[in-house]
Amino acid sequence: MTRGSLITLEGIEGAGKSTIARWVCEWLDRHAIRATLTREPGGTPLAERVRQIVLERGQERLSAAAETLLMFAARGIHVENLIRPALERGEWVVCDRFTDATRAYQGGGRGVDAALIESLADEVQNGLQPDCTLLLDLPVAVGLERARSRRAGPVDRFEAETQTFFERVRAAYLELARREPRRIHVIDASLPLEAVTRQIGAVLERLAP
Repeated sequence: MTRGSLITLEGIEGAGKSTIARWVCEWLDRHAIRATLTREPGGTPLAERVRQIVLERGQERLSAAAETLLMFAARGIHVENLIRPALERGEWVVCDRFTDATRAYQGGGRGVDAALIESLADEVQNGLQPDCTLLLDLPVAVGLERARSRRAGPVDRFEAETQTFFERVRAAYLELARREPRRIHVIDASLPLEAVTRQIGAVLERLAP
């Protein structure tokens, strides 16, 4: 059986990752490609419990290092219990955030050492890498305004961060794309949805069998 492909979506708050992830799954379905939609942190019942710890704004301080370890704890659960089995069944996996998010948010945003992040990635992923990453890029101010307009309920630990923090995250994402242009496709997410999906459809056409 042919192994499935792992497609990841990345970007700052308000980039539209969840909407586009669903659109990608619908595109794959129209092309008779079976796909599983998931997200990080989370994706399985146990990993979602870790997600709650990461996102909630509790009274106890969560250091950048501890946050990074929690991200990889959730990722390890997710990879072993959902992502890898689905790929081995021949399914494609569409994941809203993956390790590039840790490189951008914890590495670029929080200043966590890149060597630590890559060491944890090697251990947890055991060779698993995305086949294609769609980086939904847009100006930080635009993304944050979109996120504020869509928000229902209290902000989480990341949504409460400053614009300066997200500028560092965006810069880290764009640097990753510069280093890995064959895997990471930068999509102009500031455009209307139809224009965004047109860009992504062109990428998927080249990727699909």
